[in-house]
Amino acid sequence: MFWTNALSTRPSLEGAVTEVTQTIGNTLSSPADVGIFFISSAYASDYPRLIPLILEKLSLPILIGCGGAGITGRNENKEICEIENNPAFSLMVGCLPDVQINPFILSPESLPDLDSSPETWQRLMGVSPQEKPHFILLSDPFSTQINDLLAGLDFAYPEAVKVGGLSSSSLMGVPGTVFYHQNGDPQSGFYHQGTVGVGLSGNIAIDSIVAQGCRPIGQAYQVVKGERNVILELSQNGETRSPLDWLRELMENLEESDRQLAQHSLFVGVVRDEFKQELQPGDFLIRNILGVDPRLGAIAIGDRVRPGQRLQFHLRDAQTSADDLETLLKQYNQSTPIQGAFIFSCLGRGQTLYQMPNFDSQLFTNYFPGVSLGGFFCNGEIGPVGQETFLHGYTSVFALVRQLK
Repeated sequence: MFWTNALSTRPSLEGAVTEVTQTIGNTLSSPADVGIFFISSAYASDYPRLIPLILEKLSLPILIGCGGAGITGRNENKEICEIENNPAFSLMVGCLPDVQINPFILSPESLPDLDSSPETWQRLMGVSPQEKPHFILLSDPFSTQINDLLAGLDFAYPEAVKVGGLSSSSLMGVPGTVFYHQNGDPQSGFYHQGTVGVGLSGNIAIDSIVAQGCRPIGQAYQVVKGERNVILELSQNGETRSPLDWLRELMENLEESDRQLAQHSLFVGVVRDEFKQELQPGDFLIRNILGVDPRLGAIAIGDRVRPGQRLQFHLRDAQTSADDLETLLKQYNQSTPIQGAFIFSCLGRGQTLYQMPNFDSQLFTNYFPGVSLGGFFCNGEIGPVGQETFLHGYTSVFALVRQLK
């Protein structure tokens, strides 16, 4: 197995594609099997030309990609870098012997309902769970019913890793865009809605690192009463109060620096393993606080809640995000060498968070020197927490690709 990446920041699309394909072509000793690219919305007026231009210069039987406001890859100086809000084109190419590749493009209308059987989802995806596939997903952020898709894939492929991100080109005034090509498939082209991706099975594994960048404060609570995404009552040590009452008490006991941080960077972490007692940062699914009702003392969060769930308030800042990612990179058990990697990082990270360029990608490179890395800044990141796959925010999701044997 061999993965390689190249990135160009040339202002013209043809110049960028030429530079990238020549660089990649010079590294290949055998025909490529798949290409996955990430392209700045600065080239949006030339999007219709993109797939033919790539294929004219580099033979790729399968090619998927998406638009983004920030792009990650290896530049002409062989340095991994993150290009934010400027022209950039990054292409990852894989030579994957003994790997079966199932490309797909899914329109919102093609998704089964959530009462459908696993077999219905498996027919849609074109691969059996016995083949032990993993999935890379690139989606339009507005019309894909992404949460239903992830729930369906978890239902049909409970052992599969699903990673990816939502196109962020729309944030630059360009409709969310995904690209799909398979030799002989008339659906090849670019789309403003839907999901594209590949299912990878055979002699391949994908490991995920999901860095949510938050730290817990106070203690965990249990939901006593809630409706949909609104928390109405929480209990702690046998005492039941409104969530806003608990939060006010927590704020009074915080250090001044954390009280200031909580004014704009307060989140809720929902515990994923109901039976785990000693909770660690990675045991939570981080969700936004959407609003409060002072009259009821209720808090609305960006997820459904149900009685019995445990949750804990969290804070987020640059240092916490850096520490969280470094801890996860250190903890990764590298049983076999990594052949290539993808990064799907939130637009709220990067220079906006760290006040310096290339932070997450450079930290990754410190632990995995020489590994090809490509990706983009997303409008939502896809990755697992516990046994389920979620759409995240403010997160960096890494997909580490390796051979099984």
